[in-house]
Amino acid sequence: MTREKEPRPGDRVAWSSHGSEAVGEVTRKITERTRAAGRTVNASPEHPQYEVRSEKSGGTAVHKPEALRRKEDDAQ
Repeated sequence: MTREKEPRPGDRVAWSSHGSEAVGEVTRKITERTRAAGRTVNASPEHPQYEVRSEKSGGTAVHKPEALRRKEDDAQ
């Protein structure tokens, strides 16, 4: 995703997970070195990462913006 299209907390996104597509919600933008989703995240304001929560498992993960694709709210 380009800077203009980077996800925001609350956005519904998809990412590749173990050969299939996972879908979930962005819970926060990380802009500093911190612990999240069970690991150390080396993020910065210039290179943010995003914590996401899976709709299927409820688990959290952290991804770089280029790994995320915004999903239209097609759930009915």
